[in-house]
Amino acid sequence: MGELRRTRLLTLALTTLLVVSPLSACSAGDPLGTPPAQAGGAGASWAPAPVDVDGLTSLASADAAGFRLHTAAGDRAFLPGMNLGSTTPLHQPGELAIEAADYRRWLAGMGAMGVRAVRVYTIHPPAFYDELAAYNRAHPQAPLYLVQGVYLPDESYVEPGGTLYDAAVDGAFAQELLDASAAVHGDLERDPAPGHASGIWRTDVSAWLAAWVVGVEWDPAGVRRTDTRFADAPYTPGRYFAATPAATATERWLAGHLDALAAAESARGVSVPLAFANWPTADPLTHPDEPSPQEDSVGVDADHVLPTRAWPGGTFASFHAYPYFPDFLRHEERLRAFRVDGEPDAYAGYLSALDEHFTRMPVMVTEFGVPSSLGSAHAGTNGRDQGGHGEAEAMATDAALLRVVREQGMAGGFVFSWTDEWFKRTWNTQAHQLPAERRQLWHDPLTNEQWFGVVATDSARVPDAARELVPEEGPLSYVLADADASYLHLDLAVRGELPARLTVEADTVPGPEAADHRIVLDLAAGAGQAWVRAGLDPVRLDATSPGDLPPDTAEEWHRYRLLTNRTLRLHGRPLPAEHQEVGALVEGVWDPAALDYDSRATWQVLDRDGADDVVRLRVPWPMLGLADPSSRTALGEGVPAAAVPVDGLGLTFAADGATTSMTYTWPTWNHVEHTERLKDGAEVLAAAFRDAGR
Repeated sequence: MGELRRTRLLTLALTTLLVVSPLSACSAGDPLGTPPAQAGGAGASWAPAPVDVDGLTSLASADAAGFRLHTAAGDRAFLPGMNLGSTTPLHQPGELAIEAADYRRWLAGMGAMGVRAVRVYTIHPPAFYDELAAYNRAHPQAPLYLVQGVYLPDESYVEPGGTLYDAAVDGAFAQELLDASAAVHGDLERDPAPGHASGIWRTDVSAWLAAWVVGVEWDPAGVRRTDTRFADAPYTPGRYFAATPAATATERWLAGHLDALAAAESARGVSVPLAFANWPTADPLTHPDEPSPQEDSVGVDADHVLPTRAWPGGTFASFHAYPYFPDFLRHEERLRAFRVDGEPDAYAGYLSALDEHFTRMPVMVTEFGVPSSLGSAHAGTNGRDQGGHGEAEAMATDAALLRVVREQGMAGGFVFSWTDEWFKRTWNTQAHQLPAERRQLWHDPLTNEQWFGVVATDSARVPDAARELVPEEGPLSYVLADADASYLHLDLAVRGELPARLTVEADTVPGPEAADHRIVLDLAAGAGQAWVRAGLDPVRLDATSPGDLPPDTAEEWHRYRLLTNRTLRLHGRPLPAEHQEVGALVEGVWDPAALDYDSRATWQVLDRDGADDVVRLRVPWPMLGLADPSSRTALGEGVPAAAVPVDGLGLTFAADGATTSMTYTWPTWNHVEHTERLKDGAEVLAAAFRDAGR
């Protein structure tokens, strides 16, 4: 049996029990089997073994010597974890629509994969803490540790003139920190409020609380205003955390809030590492080869926000660090020269540089990963782009990154994320879509941010969307059109022999043009290409200068592309704009149960012995000009683009010159079912987690 076949069979075995509706009850037991450490073996236990330090219970600590999670098998210096979002398909995060059955299923899946910690970004509903405690009590030797996060409930500091010291921002964050401490300890009641979890928290999960990571990826303009306006503001060091004399106003603000959180935890008898979130844009390093000035304009330094002796839990530097952003990863000579096993690896070099800077604490990479989307938003190092990966490649890349993070001496690594998230947006597709209030109702294959999950959230077909056509003559003997939340599906049965060329044209928006979008399949060469009429090319909406546009701007039809980097300059040298040829369609099989499954595939030919062959396509909605298929709204012309309500699509099918036409319309929707499954190649990531958790 070949290696590919063995890998696919293992993936199918792992996935079988995870394919469920998010509305269905969780089946008993672990969807992926028993967590590895639960099977036992000398030294395998991850059971918590907290220590007492000056009257405080400390499950973990972090200082210049590193990170230490105290377990029954000894101190663990590396925490392999998974990030968990706060929503499900069809919902915005503020709706907090996750149910107990979802948490139960997800936590069991993480445990079986070998994940040792789950990080959440905000206070989740009580059901999360209930299910986490229930899972951990059922798996005492292999619990899932908690890294609790706290967002800024009011992020208006990013608006013109806003700062972190503004009363609304400061006060909301202070209260949210106190509420989060109460939630973790099962001592919180909150009334319903938009964007906030509410209810009664009575389950204390502090026995498995490994760390806190609070705050957000800091906005450089907001940080700069804060540091300038409050440079000389009075500051009093706290009992548990204090800013150093070199600290900026932002760092002093963070020290004050960490001190308040530490005081709340100390009052409950607990001390674990407290950290604030950060990302390369606001790191304390200098990047002379960064072509975008805003990506190296401010620094927020954890070395300036230190615990006192009264806080034995200590602190660490937390970074969301991806291998494709910012651009200094591709241009900085020091990073480009870094080698891993003799090969250049700028991402590993960046982690090494962070570790070198933070001499008084360890570094934990609390977000990393690549998405399994058709679309990409940025080119990365070592082929680790922000999209354009098949599922197996994305999972293998996540596994490789987890190993890189560990090998570079980090204190932990957290993959982003457990499930795909439909509500997400990204810079090079958001202008092509309706605003956020409907974005969560469909799942765009070109928006990379929606496809980071280890668990796929596959759309079911839209009810009553199937339409048939049985032409009496012409190149096609049968047409079936159907829809889900990601694609228009077409089955085209061809009379006689397959044509050398098959074209699908879509008349999407009203106007004199006969067609707005075109799919051309060169069946003889095994190639496919999506095209868009020049006036509707969505790249125009992302370009800020003529140099951002693709080279065929003057042509009537453009290949469908995504802009992945605007025109930049580095040391006076122009860096040309970059585009992804996302319209170069991949031939293959997209049934996840197939051994030759390819999540990037959009067309295939079915050879039906004794019957007409079928050309099967699934066309991403944006390649047909839809800005929101759930409301049948198309992307019109102009900058910004007009949102054009449409009744349907005028479809014309041409095979070697002969044509057949139909009008396809589908119901609008506010709900569509979906299923979950582990992505192809998840067993490779599971192996990396098991290795990291030994």
